[in-house]
Amino acid sequence: MSFQPNPGDEVVINDIAYTIGQHPAAPGLAYAQAGRQGIVYQLIPRNGSIHGAKALKVFFPKFRIPAMVYQSEHMESYSELPGLQVCKRDVLTPERNGALIGKHPDLLYAVLMPWVQGQTWFDVISDQRQLTAEESLKLARALAGTGSAMEQRGLAHCDMSAPNVMIPFFSEVENLGKTSAVELVDVEQMYGSKMDRPDALLAGSPGYAAHRTVHSGLWSSYADRFAGAVIIAEMLSWSDPVIVEKAWGESYFDQHEMQTVSERYFAMRESLEKRWGSKLSELFIRAWESHDLSSCPTFGEWYVALAAVDVHQANAVATAAKSEEEGANQPEAINANLNKSSEPASETLNAQNENNSQTQHSPDQEAVVNRLFLQARALEDEDKPAAALEVYRSLYHFIPHNSAMQMEVEAAIKELDAKLNPKEDTDKPVPVPFYRSKKFMISSAVLIVLLAGGVPTVKILADQAEVKQQEQQEAIRLAEVKAAEEAEAAKAAALKQQEEQEKQKAADAAKLEAEEKKKLAEAKQKEAEAKKKEEERKALQAKYDKQAKYEAYLVKREQQKKEAAKKAEQEKYDKQAKYEAYLVWKKENDAKLAKQEAERKAAAEVKRQQEIAQKAALKKKRAQNVVTLIANYNKTYNAQKGRKIENAESYARDFKNLYNTDAAYFKGVGKVAARMSAINKFLSNNSYTLPNL
Repeated sequence: MSFQPNPGDEVVINDIAYTIGQHPAAPGLAYAQAGRQGIVYQLIPRNGSIHGAKALKVFFPKFRIPAMVYQSEHMESYSELPGLQVCKRDVLTPERNGALIGKHPDLLYAVLMPWVQGQTWFDVISDQRQLTAEESLKLARALAGTGSAMEQRGLAHCDMSAPNVMIPFFSEVENLGKTSAVELVDVEQMYGSKMDRPDALLAGSPGYAAHRTVHSGLWSSYADRFAGAVIIAEMLSWSDPVIVEKAWGESYFDQHEMQTVSERYFAMRESLEKRWGSKLSELFIRAWESHDLSSCPTFGEWYVALAAVDVHQANAVATAAKSEEEGANQPEAINANLNKSSEPASETLNAQNENNSQTQHSPDQEAVVNRLFLQARALEDEDKPAAALEVYRSLYHFIPHNSAMQMEVEAAIKELDAKLNPKEDTDKPVPVPFYRSKKFMISSAVLIVLLAGGVPTVKILADQAEVKQQEQQEAIRLAEVKAAEEAEAAKAAALKQQEEQEKQKAADAAKLEAEEKKKLAEAKQKEAEAKKKEEERKALQAKYDKQAKYEAYLVKREQQKKEAAKKAEQEKYDKQAKYEAYLVWKKENDAKLAKQEAERKAAAEVKRQQEIAQKAALKKKRAQNVVTLIANYNKTYNAQKGRKIENAESYARDFKNLYNTDAAYFKGVGKVAARMSAINKFLSNNSYTLPNL
């Protein structure tokens, strides 16, 4: 009997009675979480509270390994380490739990361990939950501390990823014990000097696997360094709203971006540098550019660097960034003159030139800038203003200040923003504060220059400003012309390349067809020659056979005369031999028929058992799918309530796709059909408010 419990069902393990917990997002269903190797159920002591809850991990057949007992005994001592309380494990064996396993064979070598309250880091990323600087630092320090303690004992988790990092720190249930802010789960693949190498090794999870080194699976003392560096960087950066918005989805990085130069990599590196200092940024760069896991920073290095970080610095940077966004429309050159009124105009211009010279970017970053600029242009041409605006805003953080491209991007952002968000009474001029008016700024600048260097300096500064403005306008015009020419040239080159490819394909097809015809003709000719030779051989053979038959006939007649006397006596012996042979054959034939009948019955029984197993598996899969459908509906509902329409539509499509895989069954299950109807209405009109089902 397979193990498919319902909420409230009782399970007795080691003389302790537990009840199956109820799923918080799906009332009426067991609290179960499916993973790579099995399903984890929540068990609540019948005479206890939620604080004493246990996790029962039921493995899939492939991962029911007897050596799990030996492995769990060695893990027991590691449960005292911060973040490894799930190492306190009890394996269900036939000797100790024979009756329970006999009733539910799926529980063979299942593991009983503490239930960790709270969300996973996967949930935090998927929900785009922004953290405070204090929360980011606390989580990063906790994970670095756990990793450092494991490294000192030669241990490695070997599948460190967002779903396997629990955050009891965010649990709604108060933790009575000394629980770490971060807990690791799914430790069956753990590496240790006394651990046996698993038969099936995991190659890491998408968004956290180092593509340069992972080919045949992770199992070494260095296995966690790269994935740990990425998760620590995510935790530190998750207090930055820019990073949260740029997240790929279930992880910050897309797996195809791992250890490549990408926009998300530059954004995270810059965020770490500004908010947490150069040491942490350098550690992340070392891990990202490493060629093997052993050259990644150790968790001890991360812990030391995090211990020296001041959270007030991150808060100050966040406040400064917010203030900078509010005042981004004020010209930087006038601000510099107003703030440094006592400095000569010549020194101001020199300082501006030095700042411009310091904004040079690396070739990799220039490639990203050019790619994003062309992508935004293409989106504008395709009449996709919202997407183009998003790309322009991403591009704005990478281009040099006061450059021609920056002015062009600013103009494009303002134009698209005005197009997407039209303001009322646009014909009326917007009143500008006197201290931000152009007239006031110019007057202030002239006054400063008069005080600094006299009238000749004013004339020089005005001339230089006018020349600089003309150069910027000319640079903008040239950039537009160059971009248009490059786009046209790229289009023409693509068309030409396509035509050449089509011509080459046609030529290759004609050549291939001619070769096929030639081969076919040669094959027919060879076949005709072979047929002719075969006919000649058959005619000659028939002649020889006829002669041989005649000679044999003559010999046979002579032999018949000699053997006629023996034939009568031989027939008597032959009849006896045939009868005995018949008895032997009959006995063997009866045994053979009996064996075939037994095999047929065995095959029929196997088929019947398979059909029973398939029905049970279908029932289990459908139950799991119902849980997933309800969870997707709740996510859609919560996302709509939080005004995250894109996320809500994504969850709604997931719901609809899963529902359509078995619509006839889901239609009769609870309120699933009602949820499907609401989802369809929402997908056709996202202003439709989903009911709370």
